[in-house]
Amino acid sequence: MTTRLNPYLSFRSDARDALEFYRSVFGGDLTTMTFAEGGMSQDPAEQDNLMHGQLITDGGLTLMASDTPASMELTPGSSHSVSLSGEDEAELRGYWDGLSEGATITEPLTTAPWGDTFGMLTDKFGVPWMVNITVPRG
Repeated sequence: MTTRLNPYLSFRSDARDALEFYRSVFGGDLTTMTFAEGGMSQDPAEQDNLMHGQLITDGGLTLMASDTPASMELTPGSSHSVSLSGEDEAELRGYWDGLSEGATITEPLTTAPWGDTFGMLTDKFGVPWMVNITVPRG
């Protein structure tokens, strides 16, 4: 089995909404398990929150997320970004357009100093994203 590096995002109580949104952007299959389903529900108010969620796309992208219980510290968006990069301009622009819904655009998707098309945004769930469309070099 190949080793993979997967982003794992933490939310307070909207991991399911975030993963459903990401599925609308990227497509793919979403599997989830609540704290109650995992036998880990210590607070009745949080039993339906996600203990683990995983989105796997047909193109091989994997994104994982969970809700952080109120008893644990969470500082959203402070030390990470999720980066999408590649040469398929139509695919990456489609992802950008989807993620832009309700987002704060930090850097518009435009030609960067290094020649690629690049943009940055923070989506409506507070997750920072970077998109880099590589210009084919001959």
